[in-house]
Amino acid sequence: MKQFVIVYLGGSQPSNPEEANQHFEKYMQWLTSLGESVVIPTIPLKDTTTVSSDGTISEGGSSAMSGFTIIKAESMEAALSVAQACPFLEIGGSLEVSEFMQMPAQ
Repeated sequence: MKQFVIVYLGGSQPSNPEEANQHFEKYMQWLTSLGESVVIPTIPLKDTTTVSSDGTISEGGSSAMSGFTIIKAESMEAALSVAQACPFLEIGGSLEVSEFMQMPAQ
């Protein structure tokens, strides 16, 4: 089975704790529904720092990436179907889905 990364971009923050809990519950239900196809459930990202090609370091990043999930699926179409059901889309976020490339053995 192939592996895919689902990258979380943007999205609005919940306006109150109740809204946050409702969204979290939906999100956990979605993850649970994926069963064993989940390789890595969710890795949220914070405190992004950029290292430029000249070696300079600056706070922040050029991407709105806020986290990712890794899944197994038979095809890109199947991975996209999983992404379309993600509750992250309900809070105005978008998702990028990419297939992992298999590197030749060294």
